[in-house]
Amino acid sequence: MHSKEDLEKIKQDLLRLRKEIIESSRKAHAESLALGNDGVADLGDMSANSYSQDVLMSLSQTQLGRIRDIDAALARIEQGAYGICIACEEEIAPRRLEVRPFSRYCIDCKEEFEKFGE
Repeated sequence: MHSKEDLEKIKQDLLRLRKEIIESSRKAHAESLALGNDGVADLGDMSANSYSQDVLMSLSQTQLGRIRDIDAALARIEQGAYGICIACEEEIAPRRLEVRPFSRYCIDCKEEFEKFGE
């Protein structure tokens, strides 16, 4: 299990990551709004701009999903359940949490869910 100091460091890391994602998402959104607003565009420009806006907006959706994952990890810290797989209730490997501190599943459960498209 994690010590109180470890959990505080993890919490601060998650909050920092959350802030970075929000700032990145805001920047991507501002860039998508600016596309195509630089004068008269031809059909090719409009198509390229539309594609770029779609890509930037989908990144934003991915980032919002990551924020939800981080918020859930922060809630698990507060509940005393951080680092425990929500499927099998076994401890998540410390190395997995280092790489992905908002992991909800141990690697075995994650692989099992991915196998069945969940």
